[in-house]
Amino acid sequence: MSRRRRTAPLAAAALAAVLLLAAGCGGRPTTHHKPGTGHEQATGAGGTLLAARDDSGHRLRDLPAADAPTVSAEASPDTEGGWNVRLTVERFRFTPESTGGAALAGRGHARLLVDGRETARAYGPWFHVPPGARTLTVRLYADDHTAWSVAGTPVQTTLPLVPSSTSAQAPTSPSTPPSPPPASPPASDPTPAGRTLDIRVTGSTVTPAPSRVELRKGERITLRVTSDRADTVHVHGYDREAALTPGTPATLGLTADRTGLFEVETHESGLVLTQLVVR
Repeated sequence: MSRRRRTAPLAAAALAAVLLLAAGCGGRPTTHHKPGTGHEQATGAGGTLLAARDDSGHRLRDLPAADAPTVSAEASPDTEGGWNVRLTVERFRFTPESTGGAALAGRGHARLLVDGRETARAYGPWFHVPPGARTLTVRLYADDHTAWSVAGTPVQTTLPLVPSSTSAQAPTSPSTPPSPPPASPPASDPTPAGRTLDIRVTGSTVTPAPSRVELRKGERITLRVTSDRADTVHVHGYDREAALTPGTPATLGLTADRTGLFEVETHESGLVLTQLVVR
């Protein structure tokens, strides 16, 4: 009888410990997924994860139409034959600081498909599409890289990049011939250093925090990136890249001879390091 009485408190204590552990495991969504898990295994209560995938191979995350984000886009030609694109979103905000984390409704980034091929990600409302593109599709994704969808259809917008009768004047107007002179600043570049931006990547943290760097057309900028792991840094729109060796600064210089907004990001980790705005 006494043995039974002694084991009862022990059993109660063990049950309480199990309940505490269960409560800890079922806490609120995490900001970043656990090491060793895939993007789609990140915790988060946003939508319903479907087995279906989009044409890029990312699983769909379904939301009711009333809760789902929306996106629209408008494009205007720049002086180089490319396009400056502005996104308008509803029930959505861009969250570059938590990319790779939990899928939370109303948060994430956009992916850009030019002529049906994914070319870049957008972490803000402005970006640049280089010359030669015919169509642009903008699709919204959660932080865990699943595609937001409604009734199994990705949330996206598609627009043709065909010059209208008014915008068609841009490539043929007298203002276009001066476009070769932008090549002259690099030729007469007596100050090769120009501006230098130092960026450090530690895990998923970018220092300084990603922001926009304003540049004048023809201005020279040097990106000096130090990462704690092997990767590649890439400047979208200029198609310039440099390999990152752990602990060793990589230097990537370019002359900002195209107007628009250009993202600088890492390939493997998919981190946005900064955005270059050339006017």
